[in-house]
Amino acid sequence: MRRDVRILLVGDEGVGKSTIVTSLIKEEFVSHVQHVVPEVTISPEVTSENVTTYIVDSGAGPNDKHHLELEIRKAHVICVVYAIDNSNSFNRISAYWLPYFRQLGINVPVILVGNKIDLRGGEVTNKALVDEIKPIMTDFKEVETCVECSAKIPLNVSEVFYFAQKAVLHPTAPLYDSKKQALKPACIEALSRIFKLCDANKDGVLDYVELNEFQRKCFDAPLQLQELEGIKDIVLEYGPDGVRGDGLTEAGFLFLHTIFIQRGRLETTWTVLRKYGYGEDLRLTEAFLYPKFDVPSDCSVEWSPLGYQFFTDIFEVFDKDQDGALNEDELEDLFSTAPPGIPWRNPKFLGLDDGAAVTLQAWLARWSMITLLEHKTTLAYLAYLGYPDEPRTGALLVTRPRKHDRRRGKSTRSVFLCYVCGAAGSGKTSFLRSFADKPFDDVYRPTEKVLSVVNSVDIHGSEKYLVLQEFGSKYEPEVLRNSKKIDLADVIVYVHDSSDTNSFSYISNLRQQYSLDHIPTLFVATKSDLDLAQQRHEVQPDVYCRRLNLQVPVAVSVKTAQIADVFRAICSVAMHPNSSIPGGVDRSLFPVARLRTYIVLSALVGSFSAGMVVAYRIFFRPGIAGQWIGWLLGGRSQYQ
Repeated sequence: MRRDVRILLVGDEGVGKSTIVTSLIKEEFVSHVQHVVPEVTISPEVTSENVTTYIVDSGAGPNDKHHLELEIRKAHVICVVYAIDNSNSFNRISAYWLPYFRQLGINVPVILVGNKIDLRGGEVTNKALVDEIKPIMTDFKEVETCVECSAKIPLNVSEVFYFAQKAVLHPTAPLYDSKKQALKPACIEALSRIFKLCDANKDGVLDYVELNEFQRKCFDAPLQLQELEGIKDIVLEYGPDGVRGDGLTEAGFLFLHTIFIQRGRLETTWTVLRKYGYGEDLRLTEAFLYPKFDVPSDCSVEWSPLGYQFFTDIFEVFDKDQDGALNEDELEDLFSTAPPGIPWRNPKFLGLDDGAAVTLQAWLARWSMITLLEHKTTLAYLAYLGYPDEPRTGALLVTRPRKHDRRRGKSTRSVFLCYVCGAAGSGKTSFLRSFADKPFDDVYRPTEKVLSVVNSVDIHGSEKYLVLQEFGSKYEPEVLRNSKKIDLADVIVYVHDSSDTNSFSYISNLRQQYSLDHIPTLFVATKSDLDLAQQRHEVQPDVYCRRLNLQVPVAVSVKTAQIADVFRAICSVAMHPNSSIPGGVDRSLFPVARLRTYIVLSALVGSFSAGMVVAYRIFFRPGIAGQWIGWLLGGRSQYQ
């Protein structure tokens, strides 16, 4: 919300603009005032909205036009003052002032201020005032309201500036169509979404408990039972559809906010909208969707227990038929408070867009993958889906740095990232499809984009989530030469086609070309159902792996479903990273860490060598050597 408001008073000469400002400051009428009062600044502590307020007076003479135009362009709200006893000053509002603002391209709220009501003869009803102002408000949507005052008595002077502030901080235009006397579509959409989020049991009604929680969240105060009954009575005046049983329906919730706006309580509706993250344009703000959440380069993001519980609970709430899976209708209902589409229905997520019902296990796995790869997306969806606690970042946690895990030889992560590399046609995509429980496809299609797939893996009764990524020939070099992306991997799996004589050379060349040996590694030989081919390489794959102190390639055949428990093996490597570092544990350090270690060892060796040289020079100088050797021998003879 804006933290300052600039209010400009305009109007014909003699309508009392300067007198209104002076009466506000002095709290009394001043008969002789300057032609234009200097700008007034009111500190936040004085205002009910806790904002800094600038009040700017203006002149209407020919010499004031240039300065007036500059001030109009700077104003957040414009008060057009007319005199009650001067009908021409009122007529010029629609004939001159409002068209003048439009001519300048100004689109700010306008407040009409009728001054000098102390000079009006007789009484004027509210209906008569509405009838007088309504044509102007119909033709000029920027007019928010009309306030009558007297700077002489003084009367309603502070109300002029209160309504001016409110027009900026709680504007009518985004919420309400004054001509149609109805909420605008964007406002209806936002309030309907808030209703759905507050409807915790998804029965289409906000009961007392849900309304009380809504009241607490938005206004930090409980809702008394008699207040609820009063709200229901107001809504029932609109029609029977607004109340069902002991609660409000969506129609009743919308009507309640219509009443707030029509009665000038826009701050109530705006408080609700802002509490749920909406900005002045009735869109969720970037700051709300993506709160500050720093992740060091060597760490990853997983759920905290709170996040895990939220995603589990929301699954169970929307599983209406309680069959343990979310069908298309249930998914659509669940994501109705989010932007159109389902987050994992994206070509880059392999096998997750087939429209099949989503089990709880698959639901948790998919959100684990999204959180690992794009934690900002998870943060945004926590907001879309109504995560109840603040800060929302409490649903996530940052894992321990990978380099610490590799030093200790053990990882406590729950979600692992594995890069799958290999030559074109080696079976990488089929390998990923088998992990996603998708049928084997005989048709070869080259990978042209990054593919990701996730599934859960049971490790001694503990459920882990494994994310496999394949990059294709187009993106693989880009990823492998990027040290930051490489350091995100928990495991690299090198895949070669055991029936293709040239397949293994490709991955051997990869290892030579890029710095990858600090990442835990597993070799996989695919297409084991075909005849084994002699690889055109200086050594065969099993010898190659033994020389690196790694296990020999795991032989698998996706076509015949002979997977050899390879995915559990990948997780085991990730959980015990030191067991599968090419060349030994010392390679598990990052390149910078290895360099630092080498420097320290070199320094120690250098220091030892220097010490030996000094000792030699001292003890082996002529005359000295004989003395200490004699002493040593003499000393020994005493004990013999």
